[in-house]
Amino acid sequence: MNQEILKEFLDEKVQLYNNPCFIESDPIQVPHLFNRKEDIEIAGFLTATIAWGNRKMIINNAHKLMNLMGNSPYDFIMEHQEHHLDALDGFVHRTFNSQDCKTFIKALHHIYVYHNGLETLFTQNQQNESMQSSITEFKKVFFEVNHLPRTTKHISDPSKGSAAKRLNMFLRWMVRHDTNGVDFGLWKSIPTAVLSCPLDVHSGTIARKLGILTRKQNDAVALNELDIELRLLDPIDPVKYDFALFGLGVFEGF
Repeated sequence: MNQEILKEFLDEKVQLYNNPCFIESDPIQVPHLFNRKEDIEIAGFLTATIAWGNRKMIINNAHKLMNLMGNSPYDFIMEHQEHHLDALDGFVHRTFNSQDCKTFIKALHHIYVYHNGLETLFTQNQQNESMQSSITEFKKVFFEVNHLPRTTKHISDPSKGSAAKRLNMFLRWMVRHDTNGVDFGLWKSIPTAVLSCPLDVHSGTIARKLGILTRKQNDAVALNELDIELRLLDPIDPVKYDFALFGLGVFEGF
């Protein structure tokens, strides 16, 4: 498949899946419950954090977490006292447990109080061609609060070889803006051109079948390879092809 035909094929798939119907079966439905910028950011970040495994379970547990926070995540983050965190006891999503969750609440509070919020923190470390170093720096700041060593595994680090699928997905949600109503486009200070495709088993498998990814592992090296190819197809908004790769893999069994 030459590049022109490939672009036409993938653009058609983007149009097919990048629409409000997609929200109904995707974890992005959880931040779509909210209108305030900070609520959307926090709901999106926490939902992305647990976005691995069964999609129905991810969605159910993300809704449960919002309920435990009184469906006001920003207010809960900013106003909670230590005893309020008891409400999170028993919460678990795979290996992400209530202790991890409490640490995340404290870390988010620290970020909004001392670093002017998630957008500022991700924006200040962005580079001209990638957000991966920004993700690495974000992790350093995130764990400035007291934490158990086990909790650090729930924030990926590209400098350690991770493709950082969940954080790249979160960044897509926050930064991309179009008229289709799926991604939020809340963060205006990061260009879509530097975003990376959330690389996982589905997108990786389809990318290899299409010949735009050769590396077998879904790691940071593979992500860079995929970024290069997708930016050839659309240098302004390469991450839109996440809709195509994901849809082809999950909904079409391509």
